[in-house]
Amino acid sequence: MTTAPDAITYKLIDGKQTAENIKREIATEVEQLKAAGQKVPHLAAVLVGHDGGSETYVRNKVLACEAVGFTSTLLRFEDDITEAELLRLVDDLNNDPQIDGFIVQLPLPKHIDPNKVIEAIKPEKDVDGFHPMNIGRMVAGLPALLPATPSGIVELLRRYELTTDGKHCVVIGRSNIVGTPVSILLAKNLEPGNCTVTLCHSRTQDLPSITRTADILVAALGRPGFVTADMVKPGAVVIDVGTTRVEDTSKKSGWALRGDVEFASVAPHASYITPVPGGVGPMTIAMLLLNTLRAAKGEIYQK
Repeated sequence: MTTAPDAITYKLIDGKQTAENIKREIATEVEQLKAAGQKVPHLAAVLVGHDGGSETYVRNKVLACEAVGFTSTLLRFEDDITEAELLRLVDDLNNDPQIDGFIVQLPLPKHIDPNKVIEAIKPEKDVDGFHPMNIGRMVAGLPALLPATPSGIVELLRRYELTTDGKHCVVIGRSNIVGTPVSILLAKNLEPGNCTVTLCHSRTQDLPSITRTADILVAALGRPGFVTADMVKPGAVVIDVGTTRVEDTSKKSGWALRGDVEFASVAPHASYITPVPGGVGPMTIAMLLLNTLRAAKGEIYQK
């Protein structure tokens, strides 16, 4: 908790600790599955090329699997793999009874159509929650494997007991991975949910006048420091989804993660805010694990 002169006392939404709590809950359930003689969930990850962010993210997924007792498989390929070869691999994973769920890490090389790959994954093994079947079920209010980052945002609001009912939520960014699905989830007649949602994007006129009306502001556009203090309503809940690598010579790695929100200036105006790193990012992996557990148990689609 931090204070500033003439500022609101804000609270950090600790995604890292919340994700650890979820992982402990999953680990307990995995132990129960083992004790009952049932199969341990198995997550596979496909990594194409050597994108730095993807390398880090997939490595963290593998470590998270180990932490909760899952079996994990990492399949690595050079970026010259053909689209046909990758689609054959997806088909093999679809038909492997040992694999409960798998992800194909994005972004993919330019010669591979990500939509073709996503649509080739069986919905029941689509633990990223990107397949049109899972998106459609989400929109229709049916049980689905939900997109990991949007469901992680909703889970943070739930676990921090932040009121969403009747609140105005403004989402900046309309990607199929975060912006659009989180806008749908927060508008649903659920708890958390029941927000009045405004979805903003690159063609939105006078964006600051809209964001200043937000009780809950979700920034998911991938532009470091885009949201500044003058764009935030006093007392708003601010969820920063951005994770852009920027050069930082003070770091051993030579880079640092920056969010879409200019944290230092915005935080004193907020009631709650997620940091970067340590906010939404860890929740994405936790919800991926939760989707894998649900897939293994056949909760959404009967096995």
